[in-house]
Amino acid sequence: MSSLQNSLLTDYTSMDKIHVNDVLSIEYESYNYPWPEKIFYDCIDNNYLCRVLVLNSCVIGYVISSIVLDECHVMNLCIKKKFRSLGYGGYLLSELHNEIKKLDCRVIFLECRPSNASALSLYKNAGYNEVGLRKNYYPVSNGHEDALILAKYVQE
Repeated sequence: MSSLQNSLLTDYTSMDKIHVNDVLSIEYESYNYPWPEKIFYDCIDNNYLCRVLVLNSCVIGYVISSIVLDECHVMNLCIKKKFRSLGYGGYLLSELHNEIKKLDCRVIFLECRPSNASALSLYKNAGYNEVGLRKNYYPVSNGHEDALILAKYVQE
């Protein structure tokens, strides 16, 4: 599905507390070690950049970022399983890029599991480059997995 089609079908909007249950549902279906509910409320209460992607009144994705000066750090981005590989992740990321440009952000960072090939492909296709490694960052059943640090300049 093209970004134009996505933009006609979806609404990229601020995450409110009424969205948290839907976001938690996506979080719990997606991760073995999901964020607890309190973190989502804290992010909303502390003015993090919290956005949802809504399709036909249903939350199908979300992104949570922090902004400090001219830098954005994506802390969590996820699409509901049945909507993956349809272009919604790229659309959500593109909308975030457009929004942070207006906020005068210069660069955006995020961490990604090396084992998450689909996410890595999404980020690489969006122009992200690997800039570092965080050792033992993500919990896994037998210990921890490293995280690739990816970055993209958005004020090009």
